[in-house]
Amino acid sequence: MEGRTIAAVITAAGASTRMGGLKKEYRPLGDGIYDSAGKPLSVLGSTVLAFAACSEIDLIVITVPNNSETGEAAARAVLPAFPAHIVKKPKILFIPGSNTRRASVHHALALLSAYHVDYVLIHDGARPWVQPALIQHIIHKVQEHRAVIPVMGLVETPKELDEQGFITRHLKRTRIVTAQTPQAFAFTDILAAHEKAAQIELETGREFTDDAEVWGQFIGPVYTIQGDMKNKKITFPEDLP
Repeated sequence: MEGRTIAAVITAAGASTRMGGLKKEYRPLGDGIYDSAGKPLSVLGSTVLAFAACSEIDLIVITVPNNSETGEAAARAVLPAFPAHIVKKPKILFIPGSNTRRASVHHALALLSAYHVDYVLIHDGARPWVQPALIQHIIHKVQEHRAVIPVMGLVETPKELDEQGFITRHLKRTRIVTAQTPQAFAFTDILAAHEKAAQIELETGREFTDDAEVWGQFIGPVYTIQGDMKNKKITFPEDLP
């Protein structure tokens, strides 16, 4: 995307409570997995390498906990050495997150507003198996549609329940998908949408679950592409090898 500035936001500001409080993004990806300098590759490190492998990515912003023990210094300590084949290394920035994922992303977008960004990809730091090919495909599609996310179809048949646990609706599996990241957007529009979402949250207490919802609420439709089964999110200890 010549002449365009493309940034990535990698979210790593959560407390990892479902991992027993151990920061999942800073944990080793697995035994025997190392970076090019021979250091154990972390979950966050693997994620960063996938984006750095895409020469279209100019900037990476990592959201980190607003905490002296797990903040920027801790995140820097687990970043990988870049292999020799990554010639164009993206600029890496850090920003303290907030108490919700949406607010943390908003902080990162506000930081990027000084860099004249055209498109931004927003990715969960706990999805370390994202492939550069998927990232590049999303970069290509966001030029056409201004908002695009990867999705996966369901294998099981979904049901909607009431508060007592009784089925209230039998949903059509073919019309239901699960969302993955990275989610890519035209930068000025997604920043404006987050500003509106922040105001709605302040006034009503509503919480937006992902950036596609923010875009859909305030901007318009979001295009979808086929996701990747390997692009899993680490939530529980057993999700790590």
